[in-house]
Amino acid sequence: MPRGKGLKFIRQHPIVVLATILVIGLAGVTARTWLQGQQANTGGQRGMGAILVETQPAFQMEIIDQLEAIGTANANESVLLTAKVTDTVRKVNFDDGMFVEQGAILVELTNSEETAQLAEAQATVDEASRQYKRVKNLIDQQLASETQLDVELARMQTAQARLAAIVARLDDRLIRAPFSGVLGFRNTSAGTLLSPSTPVTSLDDISIIKLDFTIPENYLAALQPGQAITAASAAYPDTDFSGVVANINSRVDPVTRAVTVRALLDNSQRKLRPGMLLTVDLVLARGLALVIPEQAVVPIEDRQYVYTITADGLAHRKAISVGRRRPGIVEILAGIELGEDVITAGVIKINEGSKVVSSSRSAKPAATPIDNS
Repeated sequence: MPRGKGLKFIRQHPIVVLATILVIGLAGVTARTWLQGQQANTGGQRGMGAILVETQPAFQMEIIDQLEAIGTANANESVLLTAKVTDTVRKVNFDDGMFVEQGAILVELTNSEETAQLAEAQATVDEASRQYKRVKNLIDQQLASETQLDVELARMQTAQARLAAIVARLDDRLIRAPFSGVLGFRNTSAGTLLSPSTPVTSLDDISIIKLDFTIPENYLAALQPGQAITAASAAYPDTDFSGVVANINSRVDPVTRAVTVRALLDNSQRKLRPGMLLTVDLVLARGLALVIPEQAVVPIEDRQYVYTITADGLAHRKAISVGRRRPGIVEILAGIELGEDVITAGVIKINEGSKVVSSSRSAKPAATPIDNS
């Protein structure tokens, strides 16, 4: 079109000319955007450079499944000592907090009358024994009858039974330690009138601590005696107490839907006391698992994917099945093999078929057990 006619057309139809220019400009922008997208999708296969990514091989590491709970410490054996009879205290043989051996005499009650009766009964037994032996000798000499021997035997046995009864009554006036352990506070003194309802002191065997704690019933199938636990106390923040599960309660609490577990802790150093509050880590299972870094996993809708690199340097998306998660890592159940490289950095820049260049990493993050409750 001649220049004059072109200018005339523009003056006569300015709107048409402006619309044409806008359409042409929009088409140019659209074409440029499409080309850039194609270059990104193909990783620069049309002259652009490949996308730099980082990869790391799938590896194996031990994963520990454990639960955290709160438990209460109890003594292995515990008893509140009292007197068997009502009488006055003659002597106290212990102090607060003492460690005593089994059978140690802790308190002696007044026993003057029983001591006199014991001497009388012992004399009776001695006399009956002499009479029995005398008649037996006469029987051997055929100077006495068997009836006389039977009478003396019965008399001797009766005296021995009476002596045993007095010895038992005397023993009832001695309060002994039924087992080895640590005594509590002394609640009596010499001259105190004791009765069977009056507490003397407490006795606890704390060489072993029974630790009771509860866990949700949905973990019941994973519980069994012999599983390892680790307990900690606020009183000893730098000390861990190891033990094992000893028993599982036969009933589940219908209100809390939890089951009580009893574990045994070695307490030979006597640091733990009955009634202490402990935090418990119960190891349910441990074993090797195939894992990859958490940042390599790409969630799309309800499925999980990772990107690997093909032999010709292209990104390839693979569906995977994941299991347990730990800080920084994810367990792989299916989809990739041990040692197979996955892209861990630059994942958001690539798509299926993108051309990539790998920068391998060999560092493996540490897996830390976490609370599954």
